[in-house]
Amino acid sequence: MSEVKPKRIAAAKQMKQVMADHFLGIDAASRDPKRKVAWCTSVGPAELLQGFGFEVYYPENHAAILGATRQATDYIPHANAVGYSPDICSYLTADVGAFLKGHTPLTQAYGIEAVPKPDVLVYNTNQCRDVQDWFMWYARHWDVPCLGIQTHRNIGPVADDHVTSIAAQLERLAGELEAIAGPLDPDRFRESVRLSRVCSELWEKVLRTGTAQPAALTFFDGTIHMGPAVVLRGTQVAVDYYTALLAELEQRVSEGVAAVEGERHRLYWEGMPVWGKLRPLSQQFLELNTCVVASTYCNSWVFNQLDPDDPYRSMARAYTELFIVRNDTVKEDYIAAMCDDYHVDGVVYHDAKTCPNNSNNRYGMPQRLSERLDLPHLVINGDLNDLRCYSEEQARTSIEAFVEQLDQAD
Repeated sequence: MSEVKPKRIAAAKQMKQVMADHFLGIDAASRDPKRKVAWCTSVGPAELLQGFGFEVYYPENHAAILGATRQATDYIPHANAVGYSPDICSYLTADVGAFLKGHTPLTQAYGIEAVPKPDVLVYNTNQCRDVQDWFMWYARHWDVPCLGIQTHRNIGPVADDHVTSIAAQLERLAGELEAIAGPLDPDRFRESVRLSRVCSELWEKVLRTGTAQPAALTFFDGTIHMGPAVVLRGTQVAVDYYTALLAELEQRVSEGVAAVEGERHRLYWEGMPVWGKLRPLSQQFLELNTCVVASTYCNSWVFNQLDPDDPYRSMARAYTELFIVRNDTVKEDYIAAMCDDYHVDGVVYHDAKTCPNNSNNRYGMPQRLSERLDLPHLVINGDLNDLRCYSEEQARTSIEAFVEQLDQAD
């Protein structure tokens, strides 16, 4: 019996070139004394950095590449050896470990010898404490400034005082960056905010083609095509890419083309990807005629609150309304709405061993939502990067049993 082939997205070729140009551009900037490079967390203040003319590099994206190429597990022990616990973020430990060994997957992909040396590192703790510790390690290594935003955690409704405090931190950050890069270009800053907003709107529309029945793309497609939304938001390049991708997917919807042929079941993925196992997981769901139609993760780069006419406060709101910083009541309402919008039959929770901030199955949420929504759920134990925490055989068996359960419910 021949293997079922995934439905290819033609725009992927354009995306590969966009990502190659991004990394090669940063590499060139890092070797040009007239240009400056800033490292930024994936949901950090990229628009402000672009307003100062920085080339922006995202270590989390680099760590995800280490995971997706199944190299991360080899390098994690090297970070453990210099004092970083195996229980903390495996993005951090994989990235630092690879650096300690003088390795980057960018060499094989693009011929780039090393990650770019930063002139400044800028974080936002809206994701977790780990990003601050991660950036501080490099700041000490290179003796360069490390600046950051301290975000509120576990919040319900985002109030004006939350926004005001984060906006004030952003304005303070702008003053600190001026000492490194010179004056902020306000027009460039506002244009970056505008383009980020447009990028977000397009990316959301791309993801919402998963609401079609059958769905036009899968969660696994989303983890690949989210690259420009993460590393190139605030640029025309990202807007052009998602304009092209959206047109292709809307054509699929209009023609009734399914991402998963013979789609029988529709699932929601809550939590991080298992980067090193995207292909086998995608293939298994494909063979089971089951489409993972949506996820919290891919939707985490939708920032529709951004407003170029009020850049500081709108950035403060956008980066504080993130799912990851909200309390369980807000999170459960969000997941419930997504399950309804995407017409899902069940929810898969990924319990990522080293990422408690993005694992929402540990305090009864799956049970509460299953009762509330009358939807079954499955918990997969694993990790974002450390494949020693993941049993492929156990996950495969659990997924097969879960889909059988859905079959019996039909």
